[in-house]
Amino acid sequence: MGKILEFKDVSLKRGEKVILKEVNWTIKSKENWAILGLNGAGKTTMLKMIHGDLWPSSGQLEVLGNIFGKSNISLLRRKIGWVSSALQDWLHPGDLVEQIVLSGKFASIGLYENYTVAEMQEAKDQIARLGGVNLIGKTYRVLSQGERQLVLIARALMAKPELLILDEPCNGLDLFARERLLSKIATLASSEDSPALLMVSHYTEEILPCFSKIMFLKKGKIYAAGQRETLLTTEKLSDFYEAPINILMNESRRVVVYPK
Repeated sequence: MGKILEFKDVSLKRGEKVILKEVNWTIKSKENWAILGLNGAGKTTMLKMIHGDLWPSSGQLEVLGNIFGKSNISLLRRKIGWVSSALQDWLHPGDLVEQIVLSGKFASIGLYENYTVAEMQEAKDQIARLGGVNLIGKTYRVLSQGERQLVLIARALMAKPELLILDEPCNGLDLFARERLLSKIATLASSEDSPALLMVSHYTEEILPCFSKIMFLKKGKIYAAGQRETLLTTEKLSDFYEAPINILMNESRRVVVYPK
């Protein structure tokens, strides 16, 4: 089985402050991972490193066969899809949905490349496959937060990435919009041509069963990593949060955590 990425004793410092410390972690092909952690754990920093926006202070990082310091990182980024609500601030609100989706093929904010009718149809088909056919022809500014996240996923998939990063995709969504989006993610994960998925969240109930592997990140260190069934337990989560908690598991094997 091939590798999607591998951290070998990776640390990151900012001055005297250690952001990540001696991280050792591997994602193999066909594995979907979720990273769980509180604010300040280092989750976003880790994602930026995977995307090539930050480099290790020490250790070796390899992503999709590219070793940092020995590879063209700008080419690597084209193989990674990124979905984050922070990206919404960069998009042009007056652009049509299909224009924003198509821009993902060129890794640009806005459409500046010459494109064909077939490429535009490909963008429309991509958003339709995710259940957003009713969004075609609308401008980005009129969409709800959940619809915008769906468009970002379609945009990320246009480049046919080998890795799709979902950075707190449910942030800002109400209960029903969250469930609709999670349903789309589950459908994507079950497709034959799905890229490897890496999702970051604060909340266990957002970690769908398709994310069979979980990492607990705490204060820049990996607290635990492994199978979801092993980690999403009362004992493990109480230790991780340093507080007694109770858990509920629903019929779809999603876990809800609340203080005891």
